[in-house]
Amino acid sequence: MKGHPALRDLAIAAIVLIVVLAVPAFHRSPAFEDFIIRLSAMALFASSLNLLVGNTGMVSFGHGMFYGFGAYAFALTMQMTELSLPVAAVLAVALTTFAALCVGAICVRLSTDYFAFITLAFQMLFFSIIISWQSLTGGDQGLRGGIPRREIFGFEIGSQLRLYQFCAVVAVLGLLALRHITTSPFGQTLRMIRDNENRASFLGVVLWRARLQAFTIAGAFAGIGGVLAALFVSGAYPELADWPNSGQAIFAVMLGGIDSFLGPVLGAMILLALNDVVTRFTEYYGLVLGLVILAFALGLRRGVLDFIRLARPGRAK
Repeated sequence: MKGHPALRDLAIAAIVLIVVLAVPAFHRSPAFEDFIIRLSAMALFASSLNLLVGNTGMVSFGHGMFYGFGAYAFALTMQMTELSLPVAAVLAVALTTFAALCVGAICVRLSTDYFAFITLAFQMLFFSIIISWQSLTGGDQGLRGGIPRREIFGFEIGSQLRLYQFCAVVAVLGLLALRHITTSPFGQTLRMIRDNENRASFLGVVLWRARLQAFTIAGAFAGIGGVLAALFVSGAYPELADWPNSGQAIFAVMLGGIDSFLGPVLGAMILLALNDVVTRFTEYYGLVLGLVILAFALGLRRGVLDFIRLARPGRAK
């Protein structure tokens, strides 16, 4: 197993999935199931962003656009057509992927600073369209018609338990696919671009093409997270596509660790747990989150998993 990283990753994913699916058989906790559903969507969203930030060195402030795009595309397809849930989900992800391709074709040729801000500009444009096009999107009220036909291959996901199981499976498979991408030769090429783009270009790598591919793939996986979010909220709402949502994903990456694949997943867990705990005692969640970010930045100076990995004996600092 040690000599076969792909088999090791597959075994770990299988064990995690079995444990998560087995938990309700021993103890039903609606709060825990709710948490895992939200974590599934957020983990895919944050991990897809880290494909850009951690692997390619491209900081996107507007990645939430594709999360919201996936949610709206899926909810609109389910409400306006007679397509089944699997077909609607695939169509929504395909549309999100195409949107990422179009936006990326404009953005990836820009320098790092301009890239970050133009992605934010695109997200603000998309958010404005959502708010303005009330006849299609419901405006600031969102799509409140629900998600009909909650069945996939004869498997009913209308109940919280079934949705929990479905989201867990999709999240684990999605993260496994992202892991395969990051460890593939393509993933190594992205890290080469991040570390030294001049050397990568000298070796024959077409920089804009590799970045566009990474941007498109990241948008696709964010779209999958958006589909799960739409299933959870039974619709789509402007908050899913607003710029603070992109900030949440960036915070998740920072908290968990940019250089660790599971860092964004841990960061998403921390953020969601903070939200659940802090909002019980105070409405100033943003203030508490800011203090936590400061503590990590000034104390650990890196994400949790990056800190643990570098603190292990024999690892270079």
